[in-house]
Amino acid sequence: MPKRYWYVILTYILTQLSSFPAALIAYNYFSDNYTEVVIYWSIFSFLVALIISLWLLKPDMQMPLHRDASSSSHVIIWAIAGFFMAYIVQVVASLIEIKVLGIEAGSQNTQNIMGITRAIPLFMIVPAIIAPVLEEVIFRKIIFGSLYKRMNFFFAAFLSALIFGAIHGELQHLLVYTSMGFVFAYLYVKTKRILTPILVHAALNTMTVIAQYSMTPEEIQKQLEQLQMILFGG
Repeated sequence: MPKRYWYVILTYILTQLSSFPAALIAYNYFSDNYTEVVIYWSIFSFLVALIISLWLLKPDMQMPLHRDASSSSHVIIWAIAGFFMAYIVQVVASLIEIKVLGIEAGSQNTQNIMGITRAIPLFMIVPAIIAPVLEEVIFRKIIFGSLYKRMNFFFAAFLSALIFGAIHGELQHLLVYTSMGFVFAYLYVKTKRILTPILVHAALNTMTVIAQYSMTPEEIQKQLEQLQMILFGG
């Protein structure tokens, strides 16, 4: 793995960890505006991480496309198809977790993000734009791409999705993360363009944020129950 890839991963990890000292500083020196300071720091740190990562990946962006890489028009077509593929597998995986595995519906990570977004709407750019770019570059281009050179598609996609789920602290929803990871990895391999899973990931996150922005947790739970009735009945 090129050294610059390790630097990108390190940048992402440091960005995640930076929330702890930021929260401590906000608590000690800006207690009256604690929440706002922490949220704005998160926006700033993710934006800086994106800029640094893109700068580190400049050599990759200057390389000629793979000879089998999809054209821009095909990327758009696959992004649209991939959006529906990813949405369907996400819904099915979520319902299997609920009905078969007995896992409680909903994602604490998503609830946290929505709570922050409602407090500071500008934060929406993190899950909608910045995070999809960083996460697809790291988990698909770097981690999956490196593993795929050494093992078959299934294990490479599974291991990258496992790491993705662990980073988000939601191993109980591993089935959802894995199913999404398989779709994103497939789109990356199919089109030979990391832009394709980035577009799909961003579209899904944006749809989720917009759909849940004005909904209460109770309304979200009701929507899940209605979807469960439609697909499984009873």
